[in-house]
Amino acid sequence: MQRKTIASASAYIAEAPLAHRAALKQLRTLCRETLTDYCEEIEYGMPVYKRNGVMEVAFASQKHYISLYILKKEVVDAHRAALSGCNAGKGCIRFKNPKKIDFEVVKSLLRGTFESDSKPC
Repeated sequence: MQRKTIASASAYIAEAPLAHRAALKQLRTLCRETLTDYCEEIEYGMPVYKRNGVMEVAFASQKHYISLYILKKEVVDAHRAALSGCNAGKGCIRFKNPKKIDFEVVKSLLRGTFESDSKPC
């Protein structure tokens, strides 16, 4: 099956399930406010944020959850206690209930990514 081409983050959010849209809009707003030197693009069928051409953050609407990709492992590791209610891997955090996303933790993750000089995983 071929994936539909999405032109922008706005279009991506507009096509997401209604139950996910408010959380996706908030994620995008936080990314744009915090990741000030990053470019917002669409790659892998989702909004991604790149610094110097390298993807460091992304988010996606999945069927049963919203994924936030923080590709700086040490940043995710530093927030593991705050992410205890989520399914968090090396760089992917899955939120099953969009209404329960702690956006203060997300903001801290984004700030940590912005401040980190390490290479993405």
